Amino acid sequence: MVHQTISTKINNAPSASSISSVMIKSLVIVCIVGTLAACASRPAQNPQPPQGAPVVTVTPTPVPTPPATVPGGAATAPGGASAGAAGTVITQARSRWVPALWRDLPGWDTDAVSEAWAAWLKSCDKPSTAMAVVCPSVRLLGNASAAEQREWMLRSLQPYKVEPLLTGPAAKSEGLLTGYYEPVLNATRNPTAANASALYRSPANLASKKPWYSRKDIDTLPEAKAALQGRAIAYVADPVDALVLQIQGSGRVRITEPDGSQKTVRLAFAGTNDQPYKSVGRWLLDQNLIQDASWPGIKAWIVANPQRVQEMLWSNPRVVFFKEEALPALDAASGPRGAQGVPLTPGRSIAVDAGSIPYGAPVWLASAGPAVNLARLVVAQDTGTAIVGAVRADYYVGTGFEAGELAGRLKQPLSLWVLWPR
Repeated sequence: MVHQTISTKINNAPSASSISSVMIKSLVIVCIVGTLAACASRPAQNPQPPQGAPVVTVTPTPVPTPPATVPGGAATAPGGASAGAAGTVITQARSRWVPALWRDLPGWDTDAVSEAWAAWLKSCDKPSTAMAVVCPSVRLLGNASAAEQREWMLRSLQPYKVEPLLTGPAAKSEGLLTGYYEPVLNATRNPTAANASALYRSPANLASKKPWYSRKDIDTLPEAKAALQGRAIAYVADPVDALVLQIQGSGRVRITEPDGSQKTVRLAFAGTNDQPYKSVGRWLLDQNLIQDASWPGIKAWIVANPQRVQEMLWSNPRVVFFKEEALPALDAASGPRGAQGVPLTPGRSIAVDAGSIPYGAPVWLASAGPAVNLARLVVAQDTGTAIVGAVRADYYVGTGFEAGELAGRLKQPLSLWVLWPR
């Protein structure tokens, strides 16, 4: 899947305990306000990073590993919750991993890690070389208790704090967490007076013209319109909804066929026009048209200025093309496929910079802010053009309006620990 970022996303949302109830309402939200991992084009505009084992170099100086002690007790054995941070610093293309203690992970003793196991099992369907060694155990523990799973993790994995590759004043020690989701739209197979905004499959000449026509070109140039003739998958009523779907990179669409029958399909990311992504929220701010770049602020501007909505849309030249996929009942609980090629799991999948964290790696995520408080096990399964940097993640919230509400407000500090095989 490929997503982007909508603006300078300013966010606020419910607490962790309410996330599961926050997953089903609308979608024109996130994309226009902020930083959705997918933001209109993930690893398609940018070549998808390799899925193999990460490029790893070991620094010459090992990190000291003194035994840790539990208050009032002796040092624990290696691998225990209070064991010393064993190992050396591991350097990735855009991050450094510093050995850490299990007790350093916020919420380590309280997270229901078993809820993340389904996501981990999906990643084991396409594991990197480094993670393949633990996948047999991950599969065996699929039905184990959270306590048994946690005990195995203590014995088999080493936590590493993810830090910027640079050190000193120029390095940012605090990361950024944003969110993304899967919109749900109503559409018709053919254009109608009410539904006139097309969602397109890739044009036949997409590969021969780079960059392809911009969003404004598609609306105004005869040659661009001719290239898209017969390429529409479906039509929606609101062009802003179409933009939101493109920013997220995929979504579910309830299509009404010419005979009146309806079916729900998934429109998955198929490519882009290779134009740069520009946030419409950022454009509104730069034009001094709004001071509140939250979704309510943008929505209020759209309602008050319908004559300028087209201009706002054209400020983002990037267009995403889709492919229609069936949505069997068994797939309804899962999200679209991420850059790793496996379905995303609401609340347990994240998009990362693959130059910092490899796909399929289990990650401990900690983030506290006005939108939500999170301290949990997640799995790196996706990426996005807006997801760049060492400590950077986009949190997959789920499907529908309420998921979009949370994703659109989520912008807060972040800490990450990679849990790597010993």
